[in-house]
Amino acid sequence: MAGKQGPDCCCGLLKLLFEIIVIILITLGLAALIFWLIFRPVNLVKFNVTEAELTRFNLTTNNSVLNYDLKLNLTIRNPNKKIGVYYNRLEARAFYGDQRLGVADVAPFYQGHKNTSMVSPAFRGQRGVVLSATDLSSFDSDKKAGGYDIKVKLYLKVKFKPGSLKTFSFKPKVKCDLKVPLSSNNGGSSSNFQTTKCDIDWNVFK
Repeated sequence: MAGKQGPDCCCGLLKLLFEIIVIILITLGLAALIFWLIFRPVNLVKFNVTEAELTRFNLTTNNSVLNYDLKLNLTIRNPNKKIGVYYNRLEARAFYGDQRLGVADVAPFYQGHKNTSMVSPAFRGQRGVVLSATDLSSFDSDKKAGGYDIKVKLYLKVKFKPGSLKTFSFKPKVKCDLKVPLSSNNGGSSSNFQTTKCDIDWNVFK
C-alpha cells in the first residue's frame, strides 16, 4: 500500500508547487497594477525639447549624401514628490523622413523628486540616403522655408523608486516631432526654435 502512495504524493507536491507559482504571479501582477493605478507613470515625467541647433544640413554627391550637425537640449521633468527615477538607458535617434541620421547615447543617471534634468544629445556626420522625387521636393521646400522636419525618438529603460523600493523596468518610447531652423552664418543659432513637447508611449515595459 505504501508503494502505491508514492506517485500520488509526487503529484500532490507538483500540484502544490504549481499553485504557489500561480499565486506568486497573480500577486506580482496585482502589485504592478496597483502601482500603475496609484502612481500612473504616464503622468510622472515629461519630455520637452527646449533648444535645437542645426548648423549644417545639406545634400552632396548627386543628392545621395546628407551632411548634418544637430544639437539638442532636452529637459526631463519629474514633478512627483515621492518618486525618483532611474534612467538606466537613454538612446536618442534622429530621423529626416524615413532616413535615420544618427544615434546618441546618454549616460545613465538618477533623477530625484521634483527635479528637472537636461540632456544634450548631438548628431553629427554624413549619411548615404536614397531620396525619391517626393522626398527631394520636400527637402527643397524645407530649405526654402529655412526649417526642417526632424523627428527624434528616445528609447528608454527606467525604474521608479517610491520610497526605498524599486520597481521593475519600464521601456517607454518617446517621440519628438521637431521643426528645426537652419542656423544663419552669423551664428543666429536656435532663437527661432519653438520649445516642443514630446509624446510618450508607456505601453511597452518589462
